[in-house]
Amino acid sequence: MRYIFCIHNLFYIIFRRSYYYLILFLTDTNFHKLNYANQKIISNMKTQIKTFQFIVILFFMIFYVGCNNRFPLEQDITKTQNSFLNQDSIKVNFPEIIKNKITLMTMIYTHCPDICPMTTHNMSLVEQKLPDNLKDKVRFVVISFDPKRDSPSVFKEYAEIRDLSFKTWTFLTGDEQNTKEVMLKFNIVAIPADSTYYDDGTLSYNVIHTDRISLIDQEGKLRANYKGSTADLNMLIEDIKYLAD
Repeated sequence: MRYIFCIHNLFYIIFRRSYYYLILFLTDTNFHKLNYANQKIISNMKTQIKTFQFIVILFFMIFYVGCNNRFPLEQDITKTQNSFLNQDSIKVNFPEIIKNKITLMTMIYTHCPDICPMTTHNMSLVEQKLPDNLKDKVRFVVISFDPKRDSPSVFKEYAEIRDLSFKTWTFLTGDEQNTKEVMLKFNIVAIPADSTYYDDGTLSYNVIHTDRISLIDQEGKLRANYKGSTADLNMLIEDIKYLAD
């Protein structure tokens, strides 16, 4: 789809003005019949045509480079490591745990009523649709930006309800500092809202947050972001295949 979009834009730019310049060019067939003044006009037109041709070539080069840059990002996320607990309460470092793996990563909170379950489900669908030769090359990482409520046991139950295998999935929760550092690294925003208290005094709140799935390559570089709840799964899978080749 990215290539089609780029080619479409290129041809639109070329042909939008080609008709006009074609008429001018055809006028040159009667060049020798024209007086001197008109010859100067046509000469200027020919110069404009050559300029236009140069611009077309330049645009083509720009678009060619842009279209061949499949991924818009190449951000190294391995420069700093952050400590978390996984679903089994084992201390791990991220992104060390995804070393040499293609990774789909998202940040959620388990009390989310809509976006987070949809995002998790989309990642699950990607796993199901992956070719067999890629299933052991891809990791799925879910990190909580609500660690006060998302303990390892809560995350483990969240995964088990959705029948997600811990062979390929890792759920991470950590302290406020490590969580914020990862959020900053991935440009994730999460703002508590609509708070209330239950009868037992427990605080309940929703969170307004970024809706995102991130694709990380085997070298620990962030390569692309997708809207988590409405991601184009076929494109995402094709991007994974591209990294795996």
